[in-house]
Amino acid sequence: MKRSILACLAGLATWVIVVSLIDRVLRLSLPNYTAAEHTLQFTLGMKWARLAMAIVTSLAAGAVTRWISPAGRWAPWIVGSVVLVLFLPAHIAIWSKFPAWYHLTFLLTIIPAVLAGALMSSRPPRTAAQ
Repeated sequence: MKRSILACLAGLATWVIVVSLIDRVLRLSLPNYTAAEHTLQFTLGMKWARLAMAIVTSLAAGAVTRWISPAGRWAPWIVGSVVLVLFLPAHIAIWSKFPAWYHLTFLLTIIPAVLAGALMSSRPPRTAAQ
């Protein structure tokens, strides 16, 4: 149980850290991205980059979650659900600023991406004898 709780916390922390790092890369590599962040006037390429950022971040969060708690089958579900619940109000608030496909792609891929990341984790589950 403690391992699963730690895994969930680490998965959520991973989500925050990875998204922050990728966001910095986007700011440095995409012209006008920083200005677009303030006004939410993203180009189509920027929108796709942000969606890719969320998917990569969710994959990483799922992998870390499973790595810490290989036997905790609910931990990735919890991490994905918490991220979804945290972002749902924000996306509802800015619904009119982006096309529906953007919001739906972001929201509907969070949990599956976290679960996919958990499946990609290479650490085998611990047995009782270990």
